Amino acid sequence: MYSDKELERIKRAGKIAAVAREHGASLIKIGASLLKVTEEVEKKIKSLGGEFAFPPQISLNDVAAHYCAEPDDKTVFKKGDLCKLDVGVHIDGFIGDTAVTIDLGDNKKLTEASQKAVEKAISILKPGISLGEIGKTIQQTIQEYGFSPVKNLSGHGLEKYEFHGKPSIPNIDTKDPTVLKKGQVIAIEPFATPGHGKIYESGNANIFSQINKKPVRNRITRKILKEIVTYNRLPFTTRWLIKKFNAFKVRFALRELLNKNIITSYPPLPEKTHAMVSQAEHTIIIDDPVIVTTKIKI
Repeated sequence: MYSDKELERIKRAGKIAAVAREHGASLIKIGASLLKVTEEVEKKIKSLGGEFAFPPQISLNDVAAHYCAEPDDKTVFKKGDLCKLDVGVHIDGFIGDTAVTIDLGDNKKLTEASQKAVEKAISILKPGISLGEIGKTIQQTIQEYGFSPVKNLSGHGLEKYEFHGKPSIPNIDTKDPTVLKKGQVIAIEPFATPGHGKIYESGNANIFSQINKKPVRNRITRKILKEIVTYNRLPFTTRWLIKKFNAFKVRFALRELLNKNIITSYPPLPEKTHAMVSQAEHTIIIDDPVIVTTKIKI
């Protein structure tokens, strides 16, 4: 169980994430720069006193998650884009994780499917609810709209400095009897698609996190690793490092750290049939009633 002070940090992180999410969503318009919107979300988080639980991501169309702006990103939002904005904030390691889909085309029904799925899943949450029941509710809701849930993506537990903790919260009916307990903090994260409902890793990653602590000899790599350590094993992006170090040195260091298994990478995740994907996400403290920390008003 969390102390009162810790619960306040969890709620504050969620509130900041919600405000940053809404701010970013208001900026996603046809002709706007993906890089500039991402940087504005980062500025908003910092201005409110938050730290990054992971880099803000804006994944487009068939890419479900893990697209983060490159340092020289030229992507501009265009008519027809389906944009998933995923925001994570922490206060002293306590995390708020939230996402919203912005439709710049004709995908209103698909956008509603994931949003309604997260709402219905939240409505049945209480201490003692099983993971299978949550997945069943998400799956049924998305299928009622005529779409498929993305089967190999899930919600997750949130712990101090751990944004993908236990348990895994399924988006399908797994019949998992594991129950949620009072005081747990989780993220419910449905993805909906007209495709097969499976994602895979593709393309170059620019999101990483430290997974091991090992010595390195190269002076450049040591210097950059020293900066990476300050992220407390939470995910970071190439762009952050290039603001502080030479781009060539950063890419050299990241390659060496990957080869030594000191860091891991998170490539973009497109849907297997390249169908559009929508997403919605909230962070919830399990109680009776539950507390949704990533609503604007708690």
